[in-house]
Amino acid sequence: MATTRAGNQIHLGDNLPFLQGLPDGCVDLIYIDPPFNTGRRQERRNVQAVRDPKGATQGFAGQTYRLEERSRQGYDDRFEDVQGFLAPRLAEARRVLAPEGSFFLHIDYREVHYCKVALDELFGRAHFQNEIIWAYDFGGRSKRRWSAKHDSILWYSRHPKRYHFDFEAMDRIPYMAPGLVGPEKAARGKTPTDVWWHTIVSPTGKEKTGYATQKPLGVLERIVKVHSKPGDLVLDFFAGSGTTGEAAARHERRFWLVDENPQAVEVMRARLAAYL
Repeated sequence: MATTRAGNQIHLGDNLPFLQGLPDGCVDLIYIDPPFNTGRRQERRNVQAVRDPKGATQGFAGQTYRLEERSRQGYDDRFEDVQGFLAPRLAEARRVLAPEGSFFLHIDYREVHYCKVALDELFGRAHFQNEIIWAYDFGGRSKRRWSAKHDSILWYSRHPKRYHFDFEAMDRIPYMAPGLVGPEKAARGKTPTDVWWHTIVSPTGKEKTGYATQKPLGVLERIVKVHSKPGDLVLDFFAGSGTTGEAAARHERRFWLVDENPQAVEVMRARLAAYL
């Protein structure tokens, strides 16, 4: 099932037959954020505060509230063989990638080493360009080990040396020690390295869709702007909340999004209605 306009598409269903139906080399940029195999259900509750004199939540001017659940979205993130599940989909991703296209796999510390070996075999080690670390600082802290506050994003190119990389399209970030570089450089900022400090999606921010595991628009915009051109086709076949589609559309790229979760497709259609 698809909704289209100006080349943009949202598909509900299994991504493997969708990929198998695409011609070779038709996609300029692929980003995927597959389930991380955390072993638990990924879920986000949408709640609303209701004024209640017996409520447990304290608010402004001494008012008290209770929290009422309005909806719940999520999916089971448990796989007996995550690599077996990913392998045919990664092979199809490489096949449909354009000759100078780029592929990005967003994964966490539990699976990244297995995925790196699999992608080295699939693409060839010479096609590996970067492991990008997305670091954030939000949530609980472990008292038994160093708290895990990063994901890995593996970048492979279809050709080992010919790929799109627009250095000038990078957003600039503040220097950590601006006093050491002088006022001119400090005002201009610096280009990012392979470690990207970026907050998660705020639970109360305008960007939030309510979909579990939603990734921040800023991270996807950086990938889209640097690794594709206006008019290019961007594919995300674990599309979730549709962040990849919004990043693509904001910068005049086309998008194809696929997810087998009806809740995800509902969220995407609402979020991206202006681009469909």
